[in-house]
Amino acid sequence: MCSDHADSSVDRELSTHDAEDDIRNQSILIYVNGKLLAREQATVSVYDSGFMLGDGMWEGMRLYDGVWAFFEEHMDRLFNSCKAVSLDVGMDRQAIRQALAATADANQMTTDVHCRLMVTRGIKDKPFQHPALSRSGPTVVIIMEHSRPAASLQGRGIRLATVPQVRGLPMSQDAKYNSHSKLNCVIACLQAEQAGADEGLMLDPHGFVNTTNACNFFIVKKGEVWTSTGDYCMNGVTRQKVIDLCRANQIPVFERNFSLVDAYAADEAFLTGTFGAQTPVAEIDGKPIGRGQREMTARIQSLYKALIASHVSEHQ
Repeated sequence: MCSDHADSSVDRELSTHDAEDDIRNQSILIYVNGKLLAREQATVSVYDSGFMLGDGMWEGMRLYDGVWAFFEEHMDRLFNSCKAVSLDVGMDRQAIRQALAATADANQMTTDVHCRLMVTRGIKDKPFQHPALSRSGPTVVIIMEHSRPAASLQGRGIRLATVPQVRGLPMSQDAKYNSHSKLNCVIACLQAEQAGADEGLMLDPHGFVNTTNACNFFIVKKGEVWTSTGDYCMNGVTRQKVIDLCRANQIPVFERNFSLVDAYAADEAFLTGTFGAQTPVAEIDGKPIGRGQREMTARIQSLYKALIASHVSEHQ
């Protein structure tokens, strides 16, 4: 996400998408509209609506021991979002599953794999906005990488800075769309970087704590787990799994409005996302969160790992 520019590897900016280096990713094959192409040959047209306008939707998924975790939930989000913007995916769920399997097999990938599945409205006849100018059918791209979250994220934790860029109202661009139009989040990322933080903590239009530029946000206060109402944040699959796990394990969890004073005073804070699962937050606006003890975060991480193991076992 955010670029690295600091001199010290200890103090440099991180992101929840930092991964361990893996040389195999230089020679991956990428799925582009039914073809598997070498990384340097995997391209789309400059007339593609995704490149030209950010007109498309995407999903991030992880492969564990040959199983795409929570595949159906991810497909629900993708197809619902595409339907909402009248974007024909051009494939059903089974066809997408087959394309994922073919891409994984071609790259000899079975676990510790992250996938970015992208669907755009396709190539436009002319370089203008109207969706009807995309007449060739959708563009579908699958990028898979050998990807394991950087170990340093768990030890050091993420540093957040509250940024002026907000998650907007649904009638401007609904934050529940996992769309290619990510400029809002990119600006928040840049603002956080300029403030010397790793990621931006974004507020909702009413000033309540919402999400970061890349992940959903939780705090822990006196044994309770709090997250936003969900009205202005990404409809996160991992977010919902954490809420469900808390409810199933008698951990008080609340989707509510709360302000920065609550976040600053939290005992713990963590982020959720498909790539990093649960990533601890070390500080917000230079203020350390809690006393460095992350017992609830560790418990939720353990419950989530068990959930993944059970899910994989059931679907192998």
